[in-house]
Amino acid sequence: MDAKRILGFLTELMANNNRQWFLGHKAEYEAVRADFEEGVSQAIARISMFDPTVSHITVKDATYRFYRDTRFSKDKSPYKNHLGAYIAAHGKKALHGGYYIHLEPGHCLLSCGNYWLPTNVLTACRNEIMANTGEWLKCVKSPAFLAYFGAGEDAGWDDRQGFGLERLKTCPTGFPRDYEHVGYLRMKDYCCWHGVDDGFFDGTGWLDEMENVFKAGKPMMDFMNSVIDDYE
Repeated sequence: MDAKRILGFLTELMANNNRQWFLGHKAEYEAVRADFEEGVSQAIARISMFDPTVSHITVKDATYRFYRDTRFSKDKSPYKNHLGAYIAAHGKKALHGGYYIHLEPGHCLLSCGNYWLPTNVLTACRNEIMANTGEWLKCVKSPAFLAYFGAGEDAGWDDRQGFGLERLKTCPTGFPRDYEHVGYLRMKDYCCWHGVDDGFFDGTGWLDEMENVFKAGKPMMDFMNSVIDDYE
């Protein structure tokens, strides 16, 4: 994957995010998009080697429209400033977690886990953590998990690494405030991410490190998927 070309195009687009400029550079966009999709195809093939549940996923299943929905946004920029792919066994809109690849100038990353969980599912996930604390800690306290994603401190998408995009300020209602690992109960999602340099995706060597990152996050995701799948 020619990440340098992809990110170069996105950098120019960020400075000229309008329809006239885009139409004048449509051929370059199509070339960049094709190159990115080839990388996604390679990623699916590699992930399938250690997680066969995604082997049926196609590039079209995993990728998104480049055009932004601006109807309810103050930002009326018509195009996204990134390319992303979500490789998930049950599809992009399912609660079942998957693997995410994100190319954006100055903010490339790899992520996996479960996003935007409804309250009833979150409650079940929290109960599972409390019922199987030892198993959960093996997933999120492993040396590999901590190295790539950290220990679950408050962190945002713009931070280099993190675990849990959103969290409650206090312990959720109905759960013991004195639970030793209450930080995990405060989470509103179970997504972990690892930022990478802009040059990370160049060539083919990135697939090896991608595999290492996703393997580190997979036990946590599998733990949650075992609960979430009861609700799908």
